[in-house]
Amino acid sequence: MPVVIPAADLRGFLTELFTSAVPDPAHARTITDVLMWASLRGVDSHGVARVPRYLELLDSGEANPAPSMTFAGSAAGVTVLDADRAPGPVALTAAAAEAISRARTGGIGAVGVRRTVHTGAIGYYTSQIADAGLIGIAFVAGMPNMSYPGVTGAAVATSPLAISVPAAAGRPPVLLDMATAGIALGKIAQYRNAGQQLPEGVAATADGTPTTDPALAKMPLPLGGAKGAGMSLVFELLTSVLVGAPIVSSFHAGGPHGRAHRQNALLIALDPAAFGDPAEFVAAVTATLDTVHALPRANDSTEIRYPGEHSAAVAETRAATGVPVGPKVWAELEVAADKLGVTVPKPE
Repeated sequence: MPVVIPAADLRGFLTELFTSAVPDPAHARTITDVLMWASLRGVDSHGVARVPRYLELLDSGEANPAPSMTFAGSAAGVTVLDADRAPGPVALTAAAAEAISRARTGGIGAVGVRRTVHTGAIGYYTSQIADAGLIGIAFVAGMPNMSYPGVTGAAVATSPLAISVPAAAGRPPVLLDMATAGIALGKIAQYRNAGQQLPEGVAATADGTPTTDPALAKMPLPLGGAKGAGMSLVFELLTSVLVGAPIVSSFHAGGPHGRAHRQNALLIALDPAAFGDPAEFVAAVTATLDTVHALPRANDSTEIRYPGEHSAAVAETRAATGVPVGPKVWAELEVAADKLGVTVPKPE
């Protein structure tokens, strides 16, 4: 059974852990904010479960604890952030802020990010953009860890896409946050830790043979087969190749640099005011969502929701009742806390 930790206590605990791992307290808070956002919304595979791995990345130097991030580019609406191997939450939070600033000036802001490491749940960054009243779009590409039609072994990455659209006051923004895989690697680990079989058609062994055994599963299968694989390849072109830091080609070239963990991203902010009356846009978004809510139900017991609505409700519940953490992850956090001299909060 998972342990349940009050949200405020868990946030404080994670902040202390990361404050012990990075020199800049603001960076520690940012990493915590991104991981807590995912756990509060029920995206446990990208939340607290990632903390031990993030601490490993920082301790080993794969993630730079003290990055020197720089923006470059002369176009008004476009810039590239060289993240200097900053943790993904630090790099992409800075990129989202820059995209918002440029969109407010010119209607659109596009920020490429190169040389970061695990970005976390990218819906966080597009949600930040939507909270500013703008439309947020994000793509991420990473290390090949997913199969590709006709290929033996890992070929492309489980590259995610997120889109956030602001809705009327009092409603959560529309948030589509999805990977190009049928299941996230973190989810496979959750099935393994729980001793549960995987669904059919979402994971494969190292040679690409489909399996439902989480102990044998080494990589996800593309969502929709060729469709998910094709999206992943295109996202690599829109991120890594676009910012001059290819991953797929260097990975398969076999050199040591090509296998070094890294990710790249593209964040885009669109200002509805550049397209028309922003108030009319929000009203039309709301009317569209109301229309979907009012459509005939296939089952009276089924609730019709738009993307992001369910996870926003989960966040309200967990903020009030606590955040569940799996026993294996909690044990790892206790070990990390002992090593870093951080007090462990008591479960509820």
